[in-house]
Amino acid sequence: MTRDEGRVRQAEHVRRQEEHVRRQEEHVRRQEEHVRQDERARRAEQGPIVPGLPDVPGIGVAMRLTPGLGVHLRGLADEVLVNDFPGATLARHERELLATAVSAANDCFFCMDSHGAFATALLERDGLAERVELIDVVKQGASDGFDPKMRALLHIARVVRGNPLDLTADDVHAAKAAGAADADVQLAVLIASAFSMYNRLVDGFRAVTPPSVDAYRQRAAEIAELGYSAPSPSASSGGANGAPAGNGQPSAAPPPEPAGPR
Repeated sequence: MTRDEGRVRQAEHVRRQEEHVRRQEEHVRRQEEHVRQDERARRAEQGPIVPGLPDVPGIGVAMRLTPGLGVHLRGLADEVLVNDFPGATLARHERELLATAVSAANDCFFCMDSHGAFATALLERDGLAERVELIDVVKQGASDGFDPKMRALLHIARVVRGNPLDLTADDVHAAKAAGAADADVQLAVLIASAFSMYNRLVDGFRAVTPPSVDAYRQRAAEIAELGYSAPSPSASSGGANGAPAGNGQPSAAPPPEPAGPR
């Protein structure tokens, strides 16, 4: 065997090993997705356990308790996910992905699936459909496929979600070294904190949660264009309203409430 032939065989051996690892990882990912779908289905079987709640799905339950809650909860979603944030470099879909990651870590299927759908709509709108597969990565609690800056910010958001005092200066320095601005780190903390609250509102009330991510698709396109506080164009035709952050039930959503601050 010549030296060149040996190199070719070695390269082929490495390629086969890498392909084997890739197939194993894909098998594990599919198993995890199956487990997650079973968990989603079990959650969808649960209904509200707190008496006197509005008959609407997801975060809409909290938003309908008083008009003020509706305005401010929507407004908070717009501030952390939609509106310009001075100094930040994060795109809207990246902010939605942070919300998805936090919700997934909290096992809140309503918020995880709705904000994953909103991130999908934004990616497709912006010509980045090839990155939609990263949403499932985030839902599994991983950061594979993201650039160093986004991996660092996902880490920060997940740490704050779990125990904010576990966040260290080294975590912040790592994010900044990877290209994150101070405002990006601030947004990661804000999103983690806000969505830990949204998640607990949804699941603490045991609000109705759809069994499939398909339920959020119609609402997703409207969120991508209008944000959370603007009235939804589909409300007049009996579709989803322009209200809750994460209210992805097209047929079950309540009629629109007054728009909050933009």
